Amino acid sequence: MPIEQNGGRSPGPVRRARLIWLSCTLAALGAASAATETVIHSFGFFPYGANPYGRLTYDASGDLYGTTYQGGGANLGVVYKLNKSGETVLHNFAGGADGANPYAGVKVDSSGNLYGTTYQGGTANAGVVYKVGPTGQETLLHTFTGGSDGGNPYAGVILDSAGNLYGTASKGGTANAGVIYKLDPATGQETVLYNFTGGADGANPYGGVIGDGEGNLYGTTHSGGSFKVGVVYELSPSGAEKVLFNFGTTGTNGNAPSDGVVRGPATCMGPQRLLCSS
Repeated sequence: MPIEQNGGRSPGPVRRARLIWLSCTLAALGAASAATETVIHSFGFFPYGANPYGRLTYDASGDLYGTTYQGGGANLGVVYKLNKSGETVLHNFAGGADGANPYAGVKVDSSGNLYGTTYQGGTANAGVVYKVGPTGQETLLHTFTGGSDGGNPYAGVILDSAGNLYGTASKGGTANAGVIYKLDPATGQETVLYNFTGGADGANPYGGVIGDGEGNLYGTTHSGGSFKVGVVYELSPSGAEKVLFNFGTTGTNGNAPSDGVVRGPATCMGPQRLLCSS
């Protein structure tokens, strides 16, 4: 019989597995402790922006782009570019018709144009969809009224291969429970693809949408659903919504999601080639 180093019986398969797991865990912890953080940029209120909430995106050159919720010339947020030379403020939000306080980041197209939303500002103070060119020129693509077209978007937008934008607004719509919309940036024409009712279908989407190759959109709502704490949904090209999951079914599966969903890269190809990120 094999002799155990510390006396007693030799380790069985389960214990051996535990020992291997422990060794791997300790090795991983050792690797983690050796990692170092590099601060690329520290924000300050004026004039460079402060309190970034949105995700970063990057272009083919590796330059980073994002937004801050506050800071800038009017303390209403900025759109910025970050590279090895440092931060460049591309646009200062001024409030009023210009828009104010972007929660979401931006998307960049092949020409270097940036697209995003602000939570406030616009003529109704219900937010805007904007475009910022490579030189910093802002173009307002849509001003939310807070009514049937939606209002106060927390989330940004995605683009399809034709350049159309898709996003969500947390308020407005027929039930004031938020909408999913499509926007033609060339004409500024907004099409509401779905009005949340606030019932079983969900309400108040804080996160944006992603798409698949068949033109289906996927996202979450912050509230509504069977347990009133949000859902994961699918929206077909015809505008039919399907609830994929209700949060709150147990005490352990989470509730009230504030962001969207992601999919694996194999699902991100197809005729419409919707970008698979929110």
